[in-house]
Amino acid sequence: MVELSTIARPYAEAAFEVAKTSNIAQWNDWLQSWSAVASNDNIHLLASNPKLSDQQVLDLFVELTKTPADAPARNFLAALVENGRLLALPEIARQFVELKNAHEGAADAVIASAFPLADSDVQNIRGALEKKFGSKLNITVQVDESLIGGVCVTVGDQILDSSVRGKLNAMKAALTA
Repeated sequence: MVELSTIARPYAEAAFEVAKTSNIAQWNDWLQSWSAVASNDNIHLLASNPKLSDQQVLDLFVELTKTPADAPARNFLAALVENGRLLALPEIARQFVELKNAHEGAADAVIASAFPLADSDVQNIRGALEKKFGSKLNITVQVDESLIGGVCVTVGDQILDSSVRGKLNAMKAALTA
């Protein structure tokens, strides 16, 4: 069976090409919204209902998501419905964000901290991380009490773990080796 990422790639690329000529931020918002709706179990039932025509599924989806009458957006959704790919929207949205970030020279970063961070701390960490990675970072901060102390930063597929939990795990591995 073909992987979902393989199915989603051409749709994400097509959406990004259209978005570059109009409004990337607006397309990103639409895709995030559509993705949230497409993740609903009832939408799965709707999209796979053989009694509904493609046009009926499209009309219901457009109504639920309050998609504007913008022709490219409706055409994109129509292509997804006609090809049975409506349920791939979460992966399409994820890949679209990757394309957007690459276009903007940015990356997503998640900072997990044992305690809530002050805005000044987040800005200091952002500055150090942007210097280290050489790109603009879109920061998301999460509180994870299991870290005990410190922070764990994830940028793409790289993890920088300076948490107390990470250090304890490293000591445990060294002692048992």
